[in-house]
Amino acid sequence: MTTITITKTSDDNYKEFECNGHAGYAEYGEDIVCAAVSVLTINTLNSIEKLTKDEIDVFESEKDGIIRVTFKDIPSKESDLLLKSFELGVTGIYDQYGKKFLNIKFRRV
Repeated sequence: MTTITITKTSDDNYKEFECNGHAGYAEYGEDIVCAAVSVLTINTLNSIEKLTKDEIDVFESEKDGIIRVTFKDIPSKESDLLLKSFELGVTGIYDQYGKKFLNIKFRRV
């Protein structure tokens, strides 16, 4: 199962998002749930890096299936929109494939 954790501050600003684990929908290379989550995650990360001036820390472990993106400061309006789009996308995947393959957690700090 893939677990996505989206962390926001008490002021409702995004702070971090993390994807952890493999969905297990199908065999490696054929897992459409894992592929969809991966595309959304990497595209969001790349978009933040290329289209905004926000400073982020990135941790990734391909072996363990983890990627974590942490903002050093409050995200810009551009990053906020990209993160809302990411949240919309992964929620759509969750709605279609359910609890068995994807878990989305929302956390406040």
